[in-house]
Amino acid sequence: MQRFGQWLASPWRRSVVAALAGALPVFAFPAPSWWWYAYVALVPWMVLVRAAPSGRRAAHDGWAGGFGFLLAVHLWLLPSLNVFLFVVAALLGALWAPWGWLVRRFLGGAPGAARVAGALCMVPSGWLLVELVRSWQGLGGPWGLLGSSQWQVAPALRLASVGGVWLLSFLVVTVNVAVTVLVAVRAARVPALASLVATAAVTSAAWLWAPRPGVEGRTRIAVVQPGVIDGVDRRFAHEEQLTRTLAGRHPDLIVWGESSVGYDLAARPDLARRLAALSRETGADLLVNVDARRSDRPGIYKSSVLVGPDGLTGDRYDKMRLVPFGEYIPARSLLGWATSVGKAAGEDRRRGTEQVVMDVGHGLRVGPMICFESAFPDMSRHLALDGAQVLVAQSSTSSFQRSWAPEQHASLAALRAAETGRSMVHATLTGVSAVYDANGRRVGPWLGTDADTARVFEVPVATGTTLSVRLGEWPVQMALLVVGSWGGVVGGRRLRWNVPGRPGSPARTVRESPVRPGR
Repeated sequence: MQRFGQWLASPWRRSVVAALAGALPVFAFPAPSWWWYAYVALVPWMVLVRAAPSGRRAAHDGWAGGFGFLLAVHLWLLPSLNVFLFVVAALLGALWAPWGWLVRRFLGGAPGAARVAGALCMVPSGWLLVELVRSWQGLGGPWGLLGSSQWQVAPALRLASVGGVWLLSFLVVTVNVAVTVLVAVRAARVPALASLVATAAVTSAAWLWAPRPGVEGRTRIAVVQPGVIDGVDRRFAHEEQLTRTLAGRHPDLIVWGESSVGYDLAARPDLARRLAALSRETGADLLVNVDARRSDRPGIYKSSVLVGPDGLTGDRYDKMRLVPFGEYIPARSLLGWATSVGKAAGEDRRRGTEQVVMDVGHGLRVGPMICFESAFPDMSRHLALDGAQVLVAQSSTSSFQRSWAPEQHASLAALRAAETGRSMVHATLTGVSAVYDANGRRVGPWLGTDADTARVFEVPVATGTTLSVRLGEWPVQMALLVVGSWGGVVGGRRLRWNVPGRPGSPARTVRESPVRPGR
């Protein structure tokens, strides 16, 4: 062990180890989906950081670990962004530098019970603030939030209905802190064990007492997944063929994936008529997704468009949150060179301005989102508040079929369903498509990346409002309060100790001004 410590004396070696330790949580996410691993995945990283020789080195370890974490959870973007992915991960990894300093501040050396108790509150709060900042769309959005690794754990989904994915992240980091203390700080094992017992008690209480959504009926929603097909015309024809197989199966709504239509339907009335004919034949409205240049305004939009038996209904939702580099380049004048090293957007797509709830017939109101937007908890919450009975996400991961991205994306819908108490349909062009009930439980099998089919799902329609919808992102607000209060107390103490004349304060030297002759 002593020899390993000497080997780590090299800053570069230590940074490499920190990056590898930071990457470990990736195995808690799909496709491996080792959800249980999330509760110990941060331990090697925190053990390394707490042993840092200085606060500055701990901040560097936090930065390096953040780089490893972001690189691992976004590795599927490598074919698109190429070397630029390493640049982005290095820049955003700096968000974990203050968190690294915080870990050492509370867990470094031989902390007593008071410092361990502080760590159990401050370290998870600091992690939550990092997740909050990096969740801004311009910095990449909330992909790979630690709490989203718990998408298939029923007790965790109950907690999500109380405090969303943020509460799950707080829970996971808290357990990691307790395990770190058990492993590395023998003298403080009692408070660590007490925290684990308290966490289990809180989870059990949420399981028993959190409001559960009521089910008032079911609706039949069909998902059309054509698979990977080159050419917008060939893809449209195949989607048309698959949709015809739904005739006689009585769906209430048919959903096509993202970019399922490559032309503006207002400029192509022939395609609109074909879609209307499908609606009449199947007895259901079609929610398609148009990725094309608009004829009524400049620019390219991605839009959810509803088509009924009489043609376009007028219901349309334009995507509001675009994928950085995939659909637009932030600060294109500075970062436009990214198009030369990867598959970055050659032209920025335009944004929508507001979310929309659509009446799709059969008494059903749905809230559409497009692709990346299903990662944002606030968007599904707003749709639930606006009266959506079922959430629908239209997506396509055709560029990343052989990666973990399709499974990881499909898993996010389980969290959004549990948070809002609304069933959610995740419909993709090429898989993975999935449906979840209002508790976040899977409805029917996933449609994998090898599926080429149209399938009808019996989707529960829920009523009631979850605490997460009512209270919003209160765990993040609490984290801000905790970290801000601690910072205020520490800053106040330093100011008091630096007051001139106070015992222990540095003496203040007063220099007299020279007196000039004659004055």
